[in-house]
Amino acid sequence: MTSTNSQAAGESPNKNQGQLAGRVAIVTGASAGIGQALAKHLVLAGASVVINARREERIAQVASELRALPGAKDKVALVVGDAASNEVLTGLLDMCVSTFGIECDLAVVNAGRGLHGSVLTSDTNEWEEMIRTNVLGAARFIRLASERMLASGPGGPTSKPNDIIVIGSVVGRHVSPFSSMYGGTKFAVHGMVEGVRRELAGKWIRVSLIEPGFVVSEFQQVAGYKSEWVADTFAKIGPPLSPDDVGRAVNFVASQPAGVHISDLMIRPTRQEYP
Repeated sequence: MTSTNSQAAGESPNKNQGQLAGRVAIVTGASAGIGQALAKHLVLAGASVVINARREERIAQVASELRALPGAKDKVALVVGDAASNEVLTGLLDMCVSTFGIECDLAVVNAGRGLHGSVLTSDTNEWEEMIRTNVLGAARFIRLASERMLASGPGGPTSKPNDIIVIGSVVGRHVSPFSSMYGGTKFAVHGMVEGVRRELAGKWIRVSLIEPGFVVSEFQQVAGYKSEWVADTFAKIGPPLSPDDVGRAVNFVASQPAGVHISDLMIRPTRQEYP
């Protein structure tokens, strides 16, 4: 099913063009879906972007598409690899400096994976990899990015902002039986984000959480949801969100003045009652 909102229908997403000029961003998990849309919106808003995913051929294709956007020829770099790896994450941060000449000031923690089923019914063989990606990978990226931002010097209300934006989920706040194991990992990330927000707020680093509801992407298939269940659910709550909807939300958070922090933003399809 595809979304029927104006973005999915072809409306240009560059209304915020130039708002992020001079910013250097990293987006993990950018080979498809939300991550790909995030990278596109950041580039169109003027940011330089380092993108990451494990699928080499696919992420190279995304990079090529991003470089074809207006004014983006020299604003896209990529690092292939596992976003839960310290080595890969360090490589992403180093790439910002080597390619664009400055440290990352906009780290988007997007890489993650879903899993159909509850604590009682989900495939236990998938647990460790999901926890490693969703929780440990997010924690490592937050830590490494914040260390670089702190080392860059003190910020201030008139300085360029420093943002760490984490893609959570509504099921991390409203844990549902149909996905309680996945929701549990997002619940952990949400708690971690709030703790780090409090730790870094006084140092002019904004740590923000974006909590999307149902989004049309390859997420559902990879997570193991039956296509009939997905179709029925989307029919009930549709139109579901598109990845572009989340991309606009991230740009909105990142484009605020340095003294303004939107720390938590939940975004649902209008007809999604639950979760």
